[in-house]
Amino acid sequence: MREIDVAIIGAGPTGLFAAYYAGFRGLSVAVLDALPEPGGQVTAMYPEKAIFDVAGFPTIKGRDLVANLVAQADQFTPEYILGVRAEELSYLDDRPVLALSQGDKLHCGAVIITAGLGSFSPRPLPAADAFDGEGVMFFVPRLAELAGQDVLIVGGGDSAFDWALALEPLARSVTLVHRREKFRAHASTVARVQQLPVRIVVNAEVTKLHGAERVTGADISIKGGGTETVPVDTVVAALGFTADLGPLVEWGLELDKRHIRVDSTMATNRPRIFAAGDITEYPGKVRLIATGFGEAATAVNNAAIVIDPAAHLFPGHSSDAG
Repeated sequence: MREIDVAIIGAGPTGLFAAYYAGFRGLSVAVLDALPEPGGQVTAMYPEKAIFDVAGFPTIKGRDLVANLVAQADQFTPEYILGVRAEELSYLDDRPVLALSQGDKLHCGAVIITAGLGSFSPRPLPAADAFDGEGVMFFVPRLAELAGQDVLIVGGGDSAFDWALALEPLARSVTLVHRREKFRAHASTVARVQQLPVRIVVNAEVTKLHGAERVTGADISIKGGGTETVPVDTVVAALGFTADLGPLVEWGLELDKRHIRVDSTMATNRPRIFAAGDITEYPGKVRLIATGFGEAATAVNNAAIVIDPAAHLFPGHSSDAG
């Protein structure tokens, strides 16, 4: 069992800023996430999407925001434990013990849960179930990898149209297939894609993928109009994700549906367990990345005085440290 001052569950923007701030306060930090790389929902769902509501940035891509947050936290060398879930919570000497899915245990001064809406699992593409080859993805980590390809996007929501916008300048062709005539995406984004040489097929479904080691084509079945086979190098199944709090629901936390109730210090009802970001609930809660940053600092500062009662709640400004 390893000792750590603060374990942060969730490596999204709020968790990454919490890692920086805990390091600034001189605390040792471990950041846990079930995903294989930092960034949480931003990395998983819209790494290339422009974000407009982060203070100080008129606009910034999701990938760049995550890279900046990782660089900021790296000043204090947090430990990243990725592709791993926190399974069980117990206590030893009044301090939390986290049992991790790969078998490790962390004995923590405090735990800060910044898990967004929990673990994300992509909604399946039925046609991909019978296909064993490569070339099917549920989000696009690096746009450049799809340059010059025939790309088939399945879905009608914001993610599907965001990928279409981002990939159209790079791909040889982009086809978007949606099973309905109406889209869930923002009307302005739909209008922008409709002005591009992107083929949009509605009232249709992808019913079969072709290829051996990698996808080479797909059957598109149009309602009342037969089936068409199109060449495909990559399928992007932008069908959304389902969120699951997973083991957290067994930890005795006070929940409000899929959110954790906290007080003004970001403390939960369990000793030394704090939460910040989208996963929290309290009167007047606003779910923005900017809100999560402030909650992360509040959680860290209050955790610091729980870990060391002699510490100050407010340590001064980070600019004073130099």
